Amino acid sequence: MARPLSLTTDDPGMTSTAALSLLQAGGGSAPSPLFQLGIQFALILAIFYFLMIRPQQKQRRQHEESLRNLQKGDEIVTTGGIIGQVVHIRETMKDGAAVKAMDDQVTIKSAESRLIVERGRIAKVTSAKRVEASTSTTSAS
Repeated sequence: MARPLSLTTDDPGMTSTAALSLLQAGGGSAPSPLFQLGIQFALILAIFYFLMIRPQQKQRRQHEESLRNLQKGDEIVTTGGIIGQVVHIRETMKDGAAVKAMDDQVTIKSAESRLIVERGRIAKVTSAKRVEASTSTTSAS
């Protein structure tokens, strides 16, 4: 059984009401377990965001940008694994202007076959024609 705390009132500045309020306050007790649990969940969510979600969003944006910059002559790999070279891109028209959308039709040549795939179904641009052209112009000068 717990013993009662002895309150010494030798200090003339310490009154019994002040001593009682110190005992009730707990003298700087630890935060509640619910608060600690909330902090742990917040830290776990922050770790997930910075290690998984944010890099994946960045990678998705880069992939969409490479698909929007797709040009004739680029070599690609489709989501089905077909490797080919872009022959023609049929962009959708909106208000008389060409708009690069993910449902544009892209004609590719793979071996002796020509296939039409949607721009959004291209998994990877393996080599871009414009990169080869820029390296050849810098080497010529």
